[in-house]
Amino acid sequence: MSAERLARAYLLRVAEPPAPALVAFVAEHGPVEAAALVRRGHAPDAVIQETSARRELDLARRDLDEAARHGARLVTPEDDEWPAWPLLSLEVATGRGVQGVAAPLALWVRGRGRLDEAAQDAVAIVGARAATDYGEHTAADLGYALAEQGVPVFSGAAYGIDGAAHRGTLTGHGVTVAVLGCALDAGYPAGHVGLLNRIAERGAIVSEYPPGTPPGRHRFLVRNRLIAALTAGTVVVEAGRRSGARNTATTAGVLGKVVMAVPGPVGSAMSVGCHELIRDAHATLVASVSDVLDTVGRLGVGRPDGTARPRRRTDGLGPQAIRVHEALGERRGKSPEGIATESGVPLARVRALLPALELDGLSERCETGWRRAGGGRKAARP
Repeated sequence: MSAERLARAYLLRVAEPPAPALVAFVAEHGPVEAAALVRRGHAPDAVIQETSARRELDLARRDLDEAARHGARLVTPEDDEWPAWPLLSLEVATGRGVQGVAAPLALWVRGRGRLDEAAQDAVAIVGARAATDYGEHTAADLGYALAEQGVPVFSGAAYGIDGAAHRGTLTGHGVTVAVLGCALDAGYPAGHVGLLNRIAERGAIVSEYPPGTPPGRHRFLVRNRLIAALTAGTVVVEAGRRSGARNTATTAGVLGKVVMAVPGPVGSAMSVGCHELIRDAHATLVASVSDVLDTVGRLGVGRPDGTARPRRRTDGLGPQAIRVHEALGERRGKSPEGIATESGVPLARVRALLPALELDGLSERCETGWRRAGGGRKAARP
């Protein structure tokens, strides 16, 4: 058992995620030294605030043994299985000053699937717990169709839309991953214990909470950032005006991920959130798996009708990201304020999207501001 694994298991228990100060402290000192300093209380004030209530709880070996007894493992940034690229969006957002989206220190995982492989070009399907028959049927159909296309599906294992998405994916013999807001051994939700076992057979169950951690409302909101970060895009099937599904969609947008929403009956309270996301241009309307694949722009996946889908550099960008990209100059840079004026996208959103576009190789900083990537070089003729 490596010292790094023990250190991260200890740190996961002593700090309630997200813990941005502790994450930065670990990045600076490494997990072993950081854990030793936290135990002694020799850390910056911000780290002390995040860890002081639990720093004497050194249960790392017990947690690792208990996880192994339940067939789970601790996946850390030192492991090959760590989904580094998807989770980079959390680091970038935290660096921009976004609150509540710090990257996880490690993740508890149960299941046969590798987390890094499952998170490659995956899609999240989320929605209301009190879903209608229409919503559950739609979520199951999307999960099934995505499974047929080889696209992993992530969700939160809750009743309603989440459960329907998982079940549909399993019926299609696809890979699905459940991200929990409690420990893997919490047996929550009780009615989905059998479903969670089936998910572990084909994919994985993921949590950043150590064994024995009970569910809590705040923990479900915190885990939503992981669902958003670990996937290329999020589909909201049904959601009220204020809901966890909308929270996931909002987080996905902040992280520069694709946000999609399924329209519903105009009089349905369960579709109000979806309609508002579409109306306010925070989500792309999708009504089929073809729409989802076109919006996410997954490389190498054909349409269900068998036709090839051309791949463009901007495939996968949401509507606001496309507008920001189109507003960028080819050679001369523009200020975020100028880009916001030209694109009609709010300035705060422009500031969030520009670094995300830079990560995708679509924008770059220059002396005069921001421009399209490669804008300072002469373009080759076709």
